[in-house]
Amino acid sequence: MAWTTPADLKGQLARLWERGELLRKAVTGNVRFPLRLACKGPGSADITDRFEAVRKWATELANTAPLRLEWREVRHRVQGLQRLPSSIWIDSLTDALAWLDRRREWDRFAAQVAMTRQVNPGLLPWLEKRPLQALELAADWPRLLAVVDWLSAHPRPGIHLRQVDVPSVHSKFIEAHRAVLADLLDLCLPLGSVDPAKTGVAQFAARYGFLEKPTRIRFRILDSAIQSVPGAACPDITLDADSFGRLTLDVNRVIITENETNFLALPKLPGSIAVFGAGYGWEALARAKWLGRCAIHYWGDIDTHGFAILDQLRGHFEHVTSFLMDRATLEAHRPLWGFEDKPFIADLRRLTPEELALYNDLRDNRIRERLRLEQEHIAFGWVRNRLDLLLR
Repeated sequence: MAWTTPADLKGQLARLWERGELLRKAVTGNVRFPLRLACKGPGSADITDRFEAVRKWATELANTAPLRLEWREVRHRVQGLQRLPSSIWIDSLTDALAWLDRRREWDRFAAQVAMTRQVNPGLLPWLEKRPLQALELAADWPRLLAVVDWLSAHPRPGIHLRQVDVPSVHSKFIEAHRAVLADLLDLCLPLGSVDPAKTGVAQFAARYGFLEKPTRIRFRILDSAIQSVPGAACPDITLDADSFGRLTLDVNRVIITENETNFLALPKLPGSIAVFGAGYGWEALARAKWLGRCAIHYWGDIDTHGFAILDQLRGHFEHVTSFLMDRATLEAHRPLWGFEDKPFIADLRRLTPEELALYNDLRDNRIRERLRLEQEHIAFGWVRNRLDLLLR
């Protein structure tokens, strides 16, 4: 029997709570009560064939608090005049919260709304849109409001997050809540205080005018004739991106590798440096305009992501050549083939015809499904031979 039960009716209310519709009343004041609940009851045949079940069903609904039933009279040819529920109501929000055992959560959210209405009413639309998320943040809400208030008074402050001076707020708190703070700040800060080009949690600091942690570039000198650090031959150096961009080194070749072991193992090469790659994202390296005068070789894994990273790097330095990312290297190391977890499938426009053919074979699983050869699995004798070819 598919007749509506008290549990079904409670489930209808629970779904309203889970969608945040009951909580939104605390923000909007819109009254939805009395609220009529959907109900499916017995038909005429059921009264004849299952009379006792029908009577029990109606009695159970009538005895379920806080439901209010409206009745209709049905005259049946066998059972005579009968009364059946025609509609079922919850008369008040108070009744609904009590039945769902959500009164405590409602009170907590209502307190958030009252605080926000007093401190920063411009944030009320966010509470209306995301009431359940707001409720989860109830304990932290006063501090979130304090951060928003501070940044409203100090737009684009030009300091590090660590320097925000708000009682009981530290930089880890701000970092942990960057996503929600971004929503709140976008609502209340003037347009000139927000950089719309900076998006996502990773660019939170730049979006709102904080100083960012500098991106660092690590490189090795591969030629002792290149003077970099006094008294050090072929040092391993890490600089912030701006300082790297201002270097004046006598370099004509750069090898970028994604693997630290390969980075450290590269042998001495005249006029050369090695750069420890950063995977996707080459904006920091692109600040070094002097790299445009150097031959640049990119050494990544032979897999779809390796070619995607190469393609992205060529968006900044179109003269980059790939190193050890060819079909001969792949075939020579067949026993060391592995699997790529989540292959890249988009089209790439900056690959050479040979690179593109291999990329398409990998992407379309023509050689083997999800094929990958990691760069550290390439025999070092093979690496040395290719480096000799570069020097020639």
